[in-house]
Amino acid sequence: MSKLVIAFLLCFASAAISAEIASPWPRFRGPNGSGVAEGQQPPIHVGPEENVLWKVEAPPGLSSPIVLDDLIVMTGFDGGKLWTIAYRRSDGSEAWRAAAPAERLESYHPADGSPAASTPATDGERIVSYFGSCGLFCYDKTGRELWNYPLPTAATLGNFGTGTSPVIEDGVVLLLRDGPSDSQLIALDVESGAVKWRQPRTSRGGFSTPVIWETAGGKQVAAAGHGRLIGYDLQTGEPQWFVEGMPTSCCASPVIANGDLYFAAWSPGAAGDADFKLPTFQLVLLADGDGDGALSREELAKSPLKDFFDVIDASQDGSITSDEWDAAGALMAAAKNSAFALQPGGSGDVTATHVRWRHEGGLPYVPSAIVYNGQQVMVKDGGIVTVNDVASGEELYQKRAVASGGYYASPVAANGSIYFTSLTDGTITVLKAGESSPVVLAKNPPLGERTSATPAIADDTLYVRTAGRLYAFREQSDAKR
Repeated sequence: MSKLVIAFLLCFASAAISAEIASPWPRFRGPNGSGVAEGQQPPIHVGPEENVLWKVEAPPGLSSPIVLDDLIVMTGFDGGKLWTIAYRRSDGSEAWRAAAPAERLESYHPADGSPAASTPATDGERIVSYFGSCGLFCYDKTGRELWNYPLPTAATLGNFGTGTSPVIEDGVVLLLRDGPSDSQLIALDVESGAVKWRQPRTSRGGFSTPVIWETAGGKQVAAAGHGRLIGYDLQTGEPQWFVEGMPTSCCASPVIANGDLYFAAWSPGAAGDADFKLPTFQLVLLADGDGDGALSREELAKSPLKDFFDVIDASQDGSITSDEWDAAGALMAAAKNSAFALQPGGSGDVTATHVRWRHEGGLPYVPSAIVYNGQQVMVKDGGIVTVNDVASGEELYQKRAVASGGYYASPVAANGSIYFTSLTDGTITVLKAGESSPVVLAKNPPLGERTSATPAIADDTLYVRTAGRLYAFREQSDAKR
């Protein structure tokens, strides 16, 4: 065999190995956070006993599963400890788990939050997990810790708990960490854990995960936050552009499609918000039992705003004054809830020059929108699905099209189908993509458990994490092989 042929075969083998190493679902919401699994054919009919390849018990936690080689990886909170856990894709058995020591757990909402809420990320060789209680941890595929980057215990709006997840791109680990103070976007070297750059931010809170935008000027990190969506240079961290008019607290993440950026989100109290208005201080002062003209934590305890005491109490002296209340109201009123499309290019404030369209209908609170088959698709509580044409921004429909109840999981798509997973009981509804009105392909039986995590798709399999289980759904014909 000639040296030329041998060299060709070696190159071919190397390319094949690299293709196998690349993860089909490497981070929160899959490839670059798109929620789309190209070339995959997962089943549309799923349920507790339908098209189940396997199901196993899983510890509490809200992180979504990622896929790496023969592993499914997610985080959990078990026995009072924080874990990164890997399961075998063949049968769901546990391959390994690694603990993340924390001196104390971050504050989190016991019903809706978790200290294990962030989804891991992988570059095909390493796995990086983030815990708001203690920082970032990097493992190899066997669960051996390679490095860790300690961080102080996170503070979040309303003490809800951490929601953001790490991202890996071109050897850089990115973490968006917004809070009442010391907000920042951090970039670490994925091999060593050393800091490459750190960019301070003015956003006082949020739960969004950044996306990578490949533009003519280079790769950028698009990060949502209070008041502004900002683009940073991936290699230097320098801000490149910003868009004004964002929700008070962003849960949803941006998405890149067809070279443009799309975003859609709602949070309480923004200007023009008909669903929520911050009451006047005089009204809430009716709870002022001791008559001192301020509100203590106990006096606000019966208010719907009880979880936001620490956010409103700017002085952190244990009482809320009229000035602090009004300042919080002004912060919320300065925000804007909307869906929009942003084209690349420009610098500084690009709100007026690069936003192609914008409107305010049918916005999601926690789930991120998906862009698929030329449409921006979003779901909000109550099972209301809103679909916009991405080229024009025209709203094609806004209807109650999927299971009722709340929604935390973001939609995912494959093979012309979009999957919506309800928070309340894990009902998965599948709609046909690209339609001008809802076409239901499957309204599946509930999984019977609260389901917050966004599903993952790989190898024609739909992986779904519920409150207590991890499911792998594949067509029965495949499952029997």
